[in-house]
Amino acid sequence: MDFSSFLTSLGTSFVIFVVLMLFFTWLSRKPGNQVVYFPSRILRGLEPWEGGRRSRSPVAWIREAFAATEADIVASAGVDAAVYLIFLSSVLGIFVLSGLLLLPVLLPIAATDHAYKSLAESNSNATFNNLDKLAMGNVHAKSSRLWAFLLANYWVSFVTFYVLWKSYKHVSDLRAATRSSQAVRPEDYAVLVRDIPADLQGQSRKEQVDSYFRALHPDTFYKSMVVTDNKQANKIWEELEGYKKKLARAEVVFAESKTTNNPEGTRPNNKTGFLGLIGEKVDTINYCNEKINELAAKLEIEQKETLKDKQQAAALVFFSSRPAAVSASQTLHAQMVDTWTVTEAPEPRQLIWKNLTKKFYERQIWQYGVYGIVFLTVVFYMIPIAAISAFTTLQNLRKYLPFLKVIVNQKAVKTILEAYLPQLALIIFLALLPALLLFLSKAEGIPSQGHVIRAASGKYFYFIVFNVFLGVTIGGTLFASLKIITKTPKKIVNLLADSLPPNATFFVTYVALQFFVGYGLELSRLVPLIIFHLKKKYLCKTEAEVKEAWAPGDFGYATRVPSNMLIMMVVFCYSVISPLIIPFGVVYFALGWLIARNQALNVYVPSYESYGRMWPHIHSRIVASLIIFQVLMFGYLGLKKFYYAPLMIPLIILSFFFAYVCNKRFYRSFSNTPLEMAYKDTKEIPNLDSIYAAYIPPCLKPEKPDDVVENYEDAKTNVSRTSSV
Repeated sequence: MDFSSFLTSLGTSFVIFVVLMLFFTWLSRKPGNQVVYFPSRILRGLEPWEGGRRSRSPVAWIREAFAATEADIVASAGVDAAVYLIFLSSVLGIFVLSGLLLLPVLLPIAATDHAYKSLAESNSNATFNNLDKLAMGNVHAKSSRLWAFLLANYWVSFVTFYVLWKSYKHVSDLRAATRSSQAVRPEDYAVLVRDIPADLQGQSRKEQVDSYFRALHPDTFYKSMVVTDNKQANKIWEELEGYKKKLARAEVVFAESKTTNNPEGTRPNNKTGFLGLIGEKVDTINYCNEKINELAAKLEIEQKETLKDKQQAAALVFFSSRPAAVSASQTLHAQMVDTWTVTEAPEPRQLIWKNLTKKFYERQIWQYGVYGIVFLTVVFYMIPIAAISAFTTLQNLRKYLPFLKVIVNQKAVKTILEAYLPQLALIIFLALLPALLLFLSKAEGIPSQGHVIRAASGKYFYFIVFNVFLGVTIGGTLFASLKIITKTPKKIVNLLADSLPPNATFFVTYVALQFFVGYGLELSRLVPLIIFHLKKKYLCKTEAEVKEAWAPGDFGYATRVPSNMLIMMVVFCYSVISPLIIPFGVVYFALGWLIARNQALNVYVPSYESYGRMWPHIHSRIVASLIIFQVLMFGYLGLKKFYYAPLMIPLIILSFFFAYVCNKRFYRSFSNTPLEMAYKDTKEIPNLDSIYAAYIPPCLKPEKPDDVVENYEDAKTNVSRTSSV
């Protein structure tokens, strides 16, 4: 990419961002759009705007985002959102401190050398642009100037160590303060029990669990809830809820049809066959009422049958106090590892019920199987990504698609294609992956949604490391120089060394596209706004349907965090090779931090709360990115024939040692709840029946909420009596 294309990309992206900002300022003031731009505040019972909307300035959201405290973030979006913001601010701090030294020192050193000029004089086919002159590639091999680049690696590494240590301690304190608060949370009084062995004494599953835990915890055991196979009950319940929605919609349609000229109205009707296109024509209201009565009776029968005959080898066990539950979750209950596996219970809304019943060895087999599938995915995705990075260059488009020559040879089209085509192709290709990784993570038998998100996030991170970063960098170089490598294989090392700095231009434009266009769309919420108004106008009839249409969802950490980490790793790896990328990384994470604060305060609603459990994973992957950067620099200094390149080895070892120390000092308090946190008194006496009821699946709850615990326990008791007889 030449310098004019780079400026075109940067300028166009900035203009798009400014336009999207203006759209946000204008559209967010419209009363009909407040459910799109302020859904979190509305759901919490707050006014969408602080002060009048007409007096609201275009930068009011920036002022509010800066003014908000961490406690405000936790109150509106949860601890996980606060931890995500700490991640963004930590990386921002690393790049700001690194850039303070690297930019004024390394840029002049690189710019005043003439390696590319010498290469051009000796090789007429060599090409470079003004941006390449500011990179490490412009420094001659064996030059004493390379000392500055070596020492810069130490500066970046020690800055990272300092920032990460303070951030880990901050997150640990935040998690401790939240977990030891006086609020009553159902998960604090429960443990998850899996791998319950077969009973040889003729007891029911519930009697077996009750007797086992009553014997081991006689003073604190409250009761147990045996997990059941809810597949059929859940299917009936979902069908019942669907007909209730159809009935509410039909009643609204009927009410709207009553006019002065037609006071009786027109009763809606539909066909009962496939998609309402075929079958018998019926009165919708009467038909829905009949189906609701039929399914309600059917569900009641299925609930009793499920509780009686479909008990599984897993249970939730409840205790009368928080310390008792914490102690039980961290105690080895059985001699054999594959029986009576006890862990902390996830939040009720996090539970993945179908995974609770998977046995120990089944989970192990699925886990290794998924790892194998992910490995193959990583390996074989490298091929299409490398092909995309090579194929989407103008030179290859002219070569392989000659009919496009007329178009791409035009100066304006050429500039735009060079600026955006490879980056857009890569972004679109990556959009296909997250759904697969979430599916594979669930297949491992993980019991909670939060854990699935963390697992998918880890897989996505390693995927983008090996496929996006290495695939674009190395793959693009190899494809572009395939003929030269075939004729003279010995030149592959030199080609890689000479091509690493120029690839920074691709990533600079990629980062610019992400923060200007990506964050502009995030803030303006144009796509959710258009979808909401289309649904409201053409699909929604009831208030529930309208509310469902503007439901904001959560941050989507499974894809958001790895995407941020890709940018972080790119900036890390090129921070010394091409320091010009650092300001772009700073702008990316500064904008990301600011916009994420606004979205946390006003938009996103957490679908679960893990109290910062993702931070150890974030921390370890930041360190992994740092080590990749150090290894890359060690290799590149070696390719530059710098004799002191082995001085990078102690730094790599030190990074591993830092990760080890952090893991030993902090990780245990994240994987398990410390007992001292659980001993803090609650501000009210917990209602254990309410805690128990919070874990009953919706499909097994009776129609009357007051009868939930009583009916559920009666069914279990009847099961026990029947089994005993």
